Amino acid sequence: MATATTEIKVTPEIAAEHGLSAEEYSRVKQILGREPNITELGIFSVMWSEHCSYKSSKVHLKRLPTRGKLVVQGPGENAGVVDIGDGLVAAFKIESHNHPSYVEPFQGATTGVGGILRDIFTMGARPIAILDSLRFGPITKSVGAGLAPPAADDATLAANRRILDGVIRGVGGYGNCFGVPTVGGEVCFEPCYSQNPLVNALALGIAKKEEIFLAKAKGIGNPVIYVGAKTGRDGIHGASLLASAGFTEESKQKRPNVQVGDPFMEKLLLEACLEAMHTGAVVAIQDMGAAGLTCSTTEMASRGGTGIEIDLAKVPQRETGMTPYEIMLSESQERMLLVAERGREREVLGVFKKWGLDAMVVGQVTDGGLMRVKDHGKVVAEIPAHPLAEEGPVYQRPLAAPVPRVETEKDWFAFAAEGANLTKNFLKLLASPVIASKRWITEQYDTSVRTNTLAGPGASDAAVVRIKDPETGVVKRALALSTDGNGRWCQLNPRVGAMHAVAEAARNVAASGALPIAATNCLNFGSPEKPEVMWQFSQAIDGIAEACTALATPITGGNVSFYNETLGKSIYPTPVIGVLGILDDASRVLKIAFRQEGDVLVLLDGISSSDCHSERSEESAFSVSDARREFSSSEYSKTIAALVAGEPPAIDLPAEKRLIDCLVALAAEGSLQSAHDISDGGLAVTIAESCFAAMDNKPNGCHSERSLRSEESAFSSLGAIVNLADDSASAEHALFNERGARAVVSVTPSKLAAVLDTARQYKVAAHELGQVTRGDAFRIEHKGRVVIDSSIEALRDAWANSLERTLAKR
Repeated sequence: MATATTEIKVTPEIAAEHGLSAEEYSRVKQILGREPNITELGIFSVMWSEHCSYKSSKVHLKRLPTRGKLVVQGPGENAGVVDIGDGLVAAFKIESHNHPSYVEPFQGATTGVGGILRDIFTMGARPIAILDSLRFGPITKSVGAGLAPPAADDATLAANRRILDGVIRGVGGYGNCFGVPTVGGEVCFEPCYSQNPLVNALALGIAKKEEIFLAKAKGIGNPVIYVGAKTGRDGIHGASLLASAGFTEESKQKRPNVQVGDPFMEKLLLEACLEAMHTGAVVAIQDMGAAGLTCSTTEMASRGGTGIEIDLAKVPQRETGMTPYEIMLSESQERMLLVAERGREREVLGVFKKWGLDAMVVGQVTDGGLMRVKDHGKVVAEIPAHPLAEEGPVYQRPLAAPVPRVETEKDWFAFAAEGANLTKNFLKLLASPVIASKRWITEQYDTSVRTNTLAGPGASDAAVVRIKDPETGVVKRALALSTDGNGRWCQLNPRVGAMHAVAEAARNVAASGALPIAATNCLNFGSPEKPEVMWQFSQAIDGIAEACTALATPITGGNVSFYNETLGKSIYPTPVIGVLGILDDASRVLKIAFRQEGDVLVLLDGISSSDCHSERSEESAFSVSDARREFSSSEYSKTIAALVAGEPPAIDLPAEKRLIDCLVALAAEGSLQSAHDISDGGLAVTIAESCFAAMDNKPNGCHSERSLRSEESAFSSLGAIVNLADDSASAEHALFNERGARAVVSVTPSKLAAVLDTARQYKVAAHELGQVTRGDAFRIEHKGRVVIDSSIEALRDAWANSLERTLAKR
């Protein structure tokens, strides 16, 4: 990269070093009517980077549904906003910090969390919850077949564990210090994420509907005020350009491009910004995230249809001798830019002085639409704001489906002989990193700070937080959130895999008792310059669009992360979906823990009604070949047979909607003791997890896996006796298949008839499976044979301690 001084003569070669193609550089000169100087070139390079401009994804993102009766603000602002009733709105969004988290795991993760929190309070909303969706390379050795690669070597395993450790400490450290609970999320492990972890963070905030703020610079002559931390050289070309290229052998040398976070500074910034907003003197506000001062000035001017003029000599700086190029491109954290009403500057500045923060008038809103940058009065950059922010390159990248996989039945999972005892395999599955308890991770998070957490990690299928009336403090409603995605399924079939991501996130929210109302997405893919990757992306967009439309969860915002590849090898296509739901009665939260001996276990199955339609052809019955092909994509197949092949399970969106509506209705009726959807690991894992959760069924509603370490519990063990007498499939398929639109609920015998009646009303099949038992027994029969027989303690030990045991081997 060229040295950042205004004296450097810009050439096509220097433009190429900045990531601009020859055609893009020509467009820059056309917009300016002249050659750019080095500062202007830097500004164009970050604003037109893939990360900031979405130049490869815009044409596809337009196909997503973004409107709904509860949507107050859709894509295009710092966060999406939905109406949650009682004069309140929820702002929520998910974003990635993948590349920085590989280069410097701790700081990459902390600044990812810090950035998404600023996106929320920039809207005028107070953050109340964080979720994370994380992907890492394998931390245990395995040998694969089909799409599964061979075993990782010791050096790769060690690197993956180091990245895992740094990211988890980063996520926990920032959220804990800032004072917002990390209430949920997901963690997955696949070989394709070695050297390219995915760190996606979601934040949720609450505001009064009339107090939402937008990033639109208005009012000619209004002052532009810089607030927060001082500007340094950290993060130059960080999130903007570091996230717009694949990893090479030189990537580790990019540590200076990763920003450094300070959660205590951000906490002060939050309180000061909200207080300043409440004065009524703030016209607009924007976070200095990716591309820093460049992005905030340009986008605020463009959205407001105005211009902005700033003088860099007035920008608070923590390093001496910084050039205009460095100041404009710095991605130092914990900074905001706001526009205040002229004449009320002192009022705003006084708020930030009270909180001990730098605040300086650095410019003003102008007419004419120019972003003009001065340094000690001398103009160092002058660019039309709207073309820079909104008229950058847009590409219709070539699409090409990958070469079809050639598979026959011999390449698919071979089911065990009928009558086999599968207890040993079940123990291995429970101990696998994807299925096993994430206690080692969640114990590093503060999950209940601010005391609004009704269901934290592991307590319910979704995280649930109570909402207090800002005037009275009375709790009426609650909000539920879930993040989901399955890169392995999307690799096998990106459209169906993406539909499953939406469906599972919505199903999880419903299993907590809440009605899904909106979604946000983080789309993690390889290089958009590869036609196969763009085909995957286009297919995933179509899948998300179809599922969100069917489940009435419009996309309110999100993030696209391309170039997730190392040495030319892409990650799995990994769309991550966050779904938000409303629970009208906060006392009706459903959790996964079994409650008492004698409760009846019921399988709710939305797909078993006569009028269903699925992605599978209706012309042929579900055969043994279908079962083997779909089962080959399961977590069980990967763990037990080291096989990744076949297709994801067929999906039935009407069935998913029926199940969602049924679960919400049952929660509102207070008819259920527990609810847990069937996903990774299938039916057997779902039932076992409800047994494990019962061992820490705390009265205050916040389940913590911490007490699983204790040999004694305040509650006696609850087990389960299950009989799958009517299941015609093989035992392994019945126990471990991962088809959607299903959930296991527990019901007191006195309410069983009412539950079955409600299920019939929603055209959801309800099958009695067995009952909850007192004691240590866990037994499943299939067609009259015992196929799993174990103590709860043995199963719990495999599930609860395997991750820590694995990491202790470092």
